[in-house]
Amino acid sequence: MGLSALCPGTFDPVTNGHLDIIHRAARCFDAVVVPVLENPAKAPLFTTEERVSMLKEAAEEIENVEIDSFSGLLVDYAARRDIRIVVKGLRAVTDFDVELQMAQMNHAMSGVETFFVATSPQWSYLSSSLIKEVVRFGGDVSGLVPRFVLERLEDKLFPGKE
Repeated sequence: MGLSALCPGTFDPVTNGHLDIIHRAARCFDAVVVPVLENPAKAPLFTTEERVSMLKEAAEEIENVEIDSFSGLLVDYAARRDIRIVVKGLRAVTDFDVELQMAQMNHAMSGVETFFVATSPQWSYLSSSLIKEVVRFGGDVSGLVPRFVLERLEDKLFPGKE
């Protein structure tokens, strides 16, 4: 199959920043698996199934990308899939602090390598949390998430609203 990488996340919801990192990883690796983390402790707005579905729709044109889900440790998932590389996007120094600690722990536990990709400047301020907050207060996030994601956000946050 060639060189594969994981591009994991919660994706609650997927943003154009996430998609930028996935596209860029797909250009560097023969196959990219994008596993959606099932983490009830984060209390996601969307179910795992909804997040997987949105990612599949958003990434459908990228031939070498597979969308999946997992729970538990990323290193265990990586071992099951026989993938030794993780790709993570970095927006700012604060991301680096957290991601470096996770990368070092993953490497110590299993030898998995983490490749950090600097987020493209036009998406560097984006986060799923910020997107949800802006939509909750009636702000416009058009162009920051795929159109269908915006529609699903509005449906989830304002059920019954026309």
